[in-house]
Amino acid sequence: MATPLDVIPPSRPTANLRWRMAQAISLTLLASLVIGLLARPEPTLHVLWNIVLPLLPASLLVSPALWRGICPLATLNTLPNGLMARRSLTVKWAPVAGTIGVVLLALLVPARRFLFNTDGMALAALILAVAVAAVLLGAFYDMKAGFCNSICPILPVERLYGQAPLARFANPRCPDCTLCTPRGCIDLSPSKSVAQTLGPRRRSHAWLFSFFGVFAGAFPGFVLGYFTRQDVPFAAAGSVYLAVGLMAAGSYAITVVVVHLLRLEFNLALSILGAAAAGLYYWFAAPALAEALGLGPSLALGIRIAALALAAIWLARAVQRPSPMAAAA
Repeated sequence: MATPLDVIPPSRPTANLRWRMAQAISLTLLASLVIGLLARPEPTLHVLWNIVLPLLPASLLVSPALWRGICPLATLNTLPNGLMARRSLTVKWAPVAGTIGVVLLALLVPARRFLFNTDGMALAALILAVAVAAVLLGAFYDMKAGFCNSICPILPVERLYGQAPLARFANPRCPDCTLCTPRGCIDLSPSKSVAQTLGPRRRSHAWLFSFFGVFAGAFPGFVLGYFTRQDVPFAAAGSVYLAVGLMAAGSYAITVVVVHLLRLEFNLALSILGAAAAGLYYWFAAPALAEALGLGPSLALGIRIAALALAAIWLARAVQRPSPMAAAA
């Protein structure tokens, strides 16, 4: 028997107004970010990478719905709302779109080391290009089907941490569900999104060879690979991709072996992988965050401990939830 979906209801009118204000602020901040990257790139990059970005993984552990409710690119994606056409994300296209999102993540994150960490103009151009793509795809696809729920490179990370959100937030963007994403919509049912994305393969170890299984298995190594590299000139881009790729491949290989040896169900394995990736991220990001905030090394340790505690709480919640093995395919 299929387990019921933990459907997130649309937000109430008063709450919806607060969401709209938050979305307007996030759009303003995005525009300010682009201007800052062009006018004063060095301090803008410092604030973005060392202060703002480290808040995102923690917010995803609390609930991906929080970020998805205010993401400026999501606002741009939903503004046209199928103005030119109202295509949905078909079941056949969804794995292809998901793979594109994972590939984009794998290309863009290592590129920080040889381009985006130091080149404000390049990062501004990337943000503008993605913003334009989000608007155009929103014009030809219904609601979030063209970008947010398909090729967005953050979507696989949101799905990973949406398995067991620590808090629930109403959905401010979809007052009426149009089924723009018939299967695996994280806004409709975050804890079932992964199970529905994997489909019948989740009932065996075949899930490891799906696009999402490869992403999740490689993710801890991917994070480790990024943080164990230093910023390098553009000419050394190949060495960055090689190093990060080897770490990610090693992580995936270890995941495959451990899952088979211990006969782990997909939901337990994914929960462990998500917590491990979050812990690794904050272990390396905490010193830079503390320094950017003007805090001492002892407080960097405090940030590490707090982040590891948050990841542990998230993991405990994830492993205690009922198995979604029987969720609708």
